[in-house]
Amino acid sequence: MDQRISLVTLVVTDLTETRRFYLDGLGWESFVDVPGDVLMFQVGPHLVLSLWDEAAALEEIGPVTRGGTPPALLAHNVGSPDDVDAVLRDARRAGAPTIGDAVQREWGGYSGYFTDPDGFLWEVAYAPGPVGDLVVP
Repeated sequence: MDQRISLVTLVVTDLTETRRFYLDGLGWESFVDVPGDVLMFQVGPHLVLSLWDEAAALEEIGPVTRGGTPPALLAHNVGSPDDVDAVLRDARRAGAPTIGDAVQREWGGYSGYFTDPDGFLWEVAYAPGPVGDLVVP
């Protein structure tokens, strides 16, 4: 098996609200958009973020557990601390339910957090060094 991830799929409770947040609020462009079923974004050369309507997902994968903070984190890395603040402002304008202001981190970077309408946690980070060099276009 190749060392790679092709899709990250998040099961969402309200695909209409999710669509509004990502398309209208954050200004993303969809790759696949099937109302009532799935919304997909190309987020890298060979990587897709898939937001799957819970009712549609149940048919294929079975029950979805909710509650608490999901044990997963999505990250969006940018090229500077100012870019971190700008993305967090965009998330606020998009209606993100929770926003954590960015701060200087002990590991040398600068980051803050927001949640999407389903509570999925996004880190927005400036990470100087080899990881930042690898993941920032």
